[in-house]
Amino acid sequence: MLTLWNLFEASLLCLNAVCVLHEERFMQKMGWGANVSEQGFVDQSSMKFQILNLVRSIRTVTRIPLIILNILTIIFKLLFG
Repeated sequence: MLTLWNLFEASLLCLNAVCVLHEERFMQKMGWGANVSEQGFVDQSSMKFQILNLVRSIRTVTRIPLIILNILTIIFKLLFG
């Protein structure tokens, strides 16, 4: 059964997955790193550029709140199973 708690946990896991992505190890192998040299004009409206921008923004904005939410979730799971 889908509850609000399950939805919260799923979104927390997805946020953790986005924040864990490492640019040099994972994303650069796919050609999505920050240091990929683009020749000429870079199209900032492309889907690739927007996804990279979204991942970097999420990683920057949610770092501290994500740590707090993870700690609270772990404590809640330990107390209430």
